[in-house]
Amino acid sequence: MSTKNITHWIAGQAWTGTAERRGDVYDPATGAVTGQVDFASIREVDQAVSAAVEAFPGWRSASVAKRSQVLFAFRELINSRRDELASIIVSEHGKVHSDALGEIARGIEVVEYACGIPQLSKGGFTEQASTGVDVYSIRQPLGPVAIISPFNFPAMVPMWFFPIAIAAGNTVVLKPSEKDPSAANFIAELWKEAGLPDGVFNVVHGDKVSVDRLLEHPDVKAVSFVGSTPIARYVYETGTSYGKRVQALGGAKNHMLVLPDADLDLAADAAVNAGFGAAGERCMAISVLVAVDPVGDELVEKIKERIAGLKVGPGCNGDSEMGPLVTGVHRDKVTSYLDAGLADGATLTVDGRKHPISGEGTADGFWLGPTIFDNVKPGMSIYDDEIFGPVLSVVRVDSYDEGLELINSSPYGNGTAIFTNDGGAARRFQYEVEVGMVGINVPIPVPVAYYSFGGWKSSLFGDTHAYGEDGVKFFTRGKAVTQRWLDPSHGGINLGFPTNS
Repeated sequence: MSTKNITHWIAGQAWTGTAERRGDVYDPATGAVTGQVDFASIREVDQAVSAAVEAFPGWRSASVAKRSQVLFAFRELINSRRDELASIIVSEHGKVHSDALGEIARGIEVVEYACGIPQLSKGGFTEQASTGVDVYSIRQPLGPVAIISPFNFPAMVPMWFFPIAIAAGNTVVLKPSEKDPSAANFIAELWKEAGLPDGVFNVVHGDKVSVDRLLEHPDVKAVSFVGSTPIARYVYETGTSYGKRVQALGGAKNHMLVLPDADLDLAADAAVNAGFGAAGERCMAISVLVAVDPVGDELVEKIKERIAGLKVGPGCNGDSEMGPLVTGVHRDKVTSYLDAGLADGATLTVDGRKHPISGEGTADGFWLGPTIFDNVKPGMSIYDDEIFGPVLSVVRVDSYDEGLELINSSPYGNGTAIFTNDGGAARRFQYEVEVGMVGINVPIPVPVAYYSFGGWKSSLFGDTHAYGEDGVKFFTRGKAVTQRWLDPSHGGINLGFPTNS
């Protein structure tokens, strides 16, 4: 079977050099190597940054109307070709096609927001700020900026950043994950077709070598990163030591608190959706279910019933509801937590290693079915660590206050949810919980483009206004939006990424 070659996109075209190092790209559903991606050396990173530097004066001087026209053209292209992009994501990440479409839809929201740059980038004027002194405030681009994005959302996460950066007049170097790199190149080709000048959007592939060079390069003015907390901290500390603006989103251990008065069918659906969608490879996944007894037993049974009928198979199959994990190495790491949880005394209620897999040619794929641990306690590795897979831990507590204390004790603060029919408890939770994004009867409270996305504590490091001198708004640190999102099937299982916020 022939394999494709994925290379860098620099100054409006595919790189034509010979890479010193490469990495394998897999089809997670079959375990087959489908491509090789070129790893950038310092030389290739410098070439991409130089292209961004060269393109910056012209793009910075382009009118906001011109930039907006390019954004609109890009929006139409990516919208019309979203099925093609989704298929690319499925082939390298493994998520089901509907979930990939949902990811793209959320990215398009940011593109649409950026199309309004003529209004968004307006400055201000104050007459007589002091006697005889008028004050103007203007928003100006920084220059070349870098994006370092993760494997779990190869389209959406880059689209959190580059539409705003480009619309504001900056130029971009994107370093996507080497695990699923092709989506970035597809997007780069769409930018060129939309009329974006060469060098405004560049892609370099690779590993730590390329990341470190972007962090230290003197011409890169700002860096945005999404990934694990240890790497987020490293990116923040390294980038800022070189004088850059950095926003670095880290890991998560999202809790879902279920009170005794909650609709348990709704809560069970939500736990399955948020715990096992995209095989649990989401920073917003619910990985800890905090059940306020006496509802724990009934809730766990309802979740088990739903898991039993969950169709796990290749993402390209139309009836699959959950796909494989992204690589064999990652699958093995996640699976190791099952033995660790048992050794620590948790109860393995559902063993995902035994879940049936539907689909041809899947024997060597990177599979792990939905898994549930009950009677989990802090101090166990399955509770403390971000597993980033389809493993749901159930913790039993006796009261709302005990559950709140548990959530607030976590070093992570990305997202959380409460399931209750008590409006007073919901309002109290919203203001007492020490987490960035809060859902009320909503398992994944992900905001749309024009609201903030960002965690607290060890889930976010750095500058939240990275792409403009006065901060073209994208991230804020305020306690984020409480959304009321309901699945259109009115409680049915839907593992896809919510698109109707």
